[in-house]
Amino acid sequence: MTQRPVTELANTIRLGGDGGVLDELGTVGATGRWIRRQAGDVGGIGELIVDEELRQAVLVVRGAARSLFARAVGPAPPSPVDAHRLMPAGEALAALNDASARELVAPQLRWPAEGPPSAALFSAEADPRVRLIAALARDAVDFLSGPQREHLRACHAPRCARYFVRSHGRQGWCTPACGNRARVARHYERAREAAANGSAPPAF
Repeated sequence: MTQRPVTELANTIRLGGDGGVLDELGTVGATGRWIRRQAGDVGGIGELIVDEELRQAVLVVRGAARSLFARAVGPAPPSPVDAHRLMPAGEALAALNDASARELVAPQLRWPAEGPPSAALFSAEADPRVRLIAALARDAVDFLSGPQREHLRACHAPRCARYFVRSHGRQGWCTPACGNRARVARHYERAREAAANGSAPPAF
């Protein structure tokens, strides 16, 4: 399933192989590279200049999204990478709504000579930085208020802290690779328990 901007943003923070936290938005340069990769998804941001002020604004939207993702997956546990330092839900809601409101948009009807009519959002906002932040926040609002929210899950495979939208009823991990790591970890845990109890190791 294609990732949408808000899930891509939420998953820019993750666990590394050594258990440390990796942040794709850890520097201004890294944030600029991520924004350029997302330009087609958030639309109309052009060649904006990324500085620390813009990076911090993106981080606020990410923090709000991850906080509300943690709320959405409950009562299941949230991602372990930031469960201990999540933004309070009320603060996250306010931050997301404030970011969304930074750009005023209006629906516009498009109706070609051939084909059905369609609607698109029109913005008179000239600042691409404002458009970027507002677009990310609007995508979070759309996602969290829509039906996909019910399928949101936190991946608890070793070395993963991603959120994902479940594509089928039995999906427990964000990728097959995470599923394999989780099964291997369970096998070795059972083997350790068997060795401690003096019983035969379990079959893989």
